[in-house]
Amino acid sequence: MSGIPLTRCQFVIPFAELHTEIGASTAPLLAKFCLPTSLDDKADHYVPILQAINFAEAAQRSQGIQDFGFLISRRLQFHHLSETMQRAISYSPTLFIALQQVCKLAPFEDTNLNVWIEFGKEHVKICSSLRGTIGLPHLEHSQWLQNIFPIYIVRQFAGPDWTPATIAFEAQYTPTRETLAFWPSTRFLSGQRASWIDVPISLLSLPNPASITLPEFLPKETKPPNDDIINSLKLMLPAYLDEGPLTVAQIAEIARLSVRSFQRRLSNAGFSYSDLLDVARFENAAKLLRDTNAKIIDVAFCSGYTDPAHFTRAFRRISGTTPREYRDSCKLS
Repeated sequence: MSGIPLTRCQFVIPFAELHTEIGASTAPLLAKFCLPTSLDDKADHYVPILQAINFAEAAQRSQGIQDFGFLISRRLQFHHLSETMQRAISYSPTLFIALQQVCKLAPFEDTNLNVWIEFGKEHVKICSSLRGTIGLPHLEHSQWLQNIFPIYIVRQFAGPDWTPATIAFEAQYTPTRETLAFWPSTRFLSGQRASWIDVPISLLSLPNPASITLPEFLPKETKPPNDDIINSLKLMLPAYLDEGPLTVAQIAEIARLSVRSFQRRLSNAGFSYSDLLDVARFENAAKLLRDTNAKIIDVAFCSGYTDPAHFTRAFRRISGTTPREYRDSCKLS
């Protein structure tokens, strides 16, 4: 059962910030594309990637921003990758192993992202593509980020000044004069079968300067998100809980389904939308109770409950304990 392509809010936040910095009203535009109007403290939450791309294009067009994806790529750094990806790179003994980990863990960043390595005589290409997006417009906003993060990863091994000889885009994309000036030694290609950067084969054996190696690079249970509608919703809904959840009609539109087809798919999997909302609210609340010292009333509000008493009843219905009892038990374990 096909899922909804998602991206981490981390990659939407700088687009929204720049849009706000130039004096534009950002919240209504985010809402128009079914994105959370407040992105504070939601870097590791997930939102629909196609809605995020459409938001970026609308912001660029309405404000006359040139080469939005390039501008945002300059604001992002290695530490903006997911913790899972950063840990995998830190534990990799060589650049080659690090790039293999990127291929494996790319769906932690965008759930429909494929990354792979193609070998040539003197260079390898670090290729990327979003599944299910062939022919869609404005993908250069995302492809800038798809290309910039492999560059930052190579720089962890080759040094901060390393640049690729080529940056290629799957989209039909023409860089601006400012972009070309920022990358004076790099050629740009567009209309490729995938986005990619090239890396000299001679760099693949570079050791990790951090000198952190473990017998296993990641715990065995670390797996990229599954690509199905139920898992997509469980990943996506927490970003919206504090503002009120999306309606069934909005979710169906994002999933490119009729409301009836969307509800049928959930039913066939043994769920209703309200079931998934209850699970998302509980898991969000449990995480806040377990990992933070937030007041229980604030946990309730952040999890989508306007009535603390309703929150306590709903939490007990799923866990068998009150929120306070759950927090106390976590402290003891």
